[in-house]
Amino acid sequence: MEQDEKIKAAAQVLAEAKSIVAFTGAGISAESGIPPFRGEGGIWNKYNPEALDIEYYYRHTNESWAIIREVFYDYFNNREVKPNPGHIVLAKWEKEGRLRCVITQNIDDLHTKAGNKTVHEFHGNMSRFVCSKCGAKYPAGEIQITTTPPHCEKCGGLLKPDFIFFGEGIPHEAYYASLEAAENCDAFIIIGTSGQVSPANMIPGIAKQHKAKIIEINMEPSTYTNHITDIYLQGKSGDILPKIDEMMNS
Repeated sequence: MEQDEKIKAAAQVLAEAKSIVAFTGAGISAESGIPPFRGEGGIWNKYNPEALDIEYYYRHTNESWAIIREVFYDYFNNREVKPNPGHIVLAKWEKEGRLRCVITQNIDDLHTKAGNKTVHEFHGNMSRFVCSKCGAKYPAGEIQITTTPPHCEKCGGLLKPDFIFFGEGIPHEAYYASLEAAENCDAFIIIGTSGQVSPANMIPGIAKQHKAKIIEINMEPSTYTNHITDIYLQGKSGDILPKIDEMMNS
């Protein structure tokens, strides 16, 4: 089947669906200029991933913070990172009542910035900080990012970015909300993820087990492509999702 025919088929599935769930990974954000963690050009090719081990952060805070600041906060502050057309279409579908939610492995907050209201952040969010002592949370914009690790205004405890470090568990609310969404949708869109990161990678399989049609948009085949995917669309979501949207409304 040619790509245009596949896009048309995907548009028909989504137009007829009563409940759509999107499952996104690094690929959708790469189109906004955010480098992935793994693979060619990945962050961990340049930095030691040990910096994001939670025990390392507490034991070697200054060393860990220096890398975290450079990778996550200096980078974003020095670049204009915006939602791309893929993010915008997903937000549009939610507003129209087509899309139930986004389940994302990304920590960049771009889905929310695009306009999505129901976003299950499987790995947390870098736009917040949380106190390791009292649990108070702060928007990242209120924290002065310096060479010194930030501390809580309320109790003086060490703050950490509110994303999931190695050695931490998945947030319960996001985990169970993602399971429930996967079990109760009839169309499930995999976007920009290789399917290698556990336990997030099990979510699409749960949707498949509950009879959802699986549409996959990826630059390269993933662990899902030849196993659970019904329609595989190779390419950038920022190109493909607007074409699907146009066909759904034609």
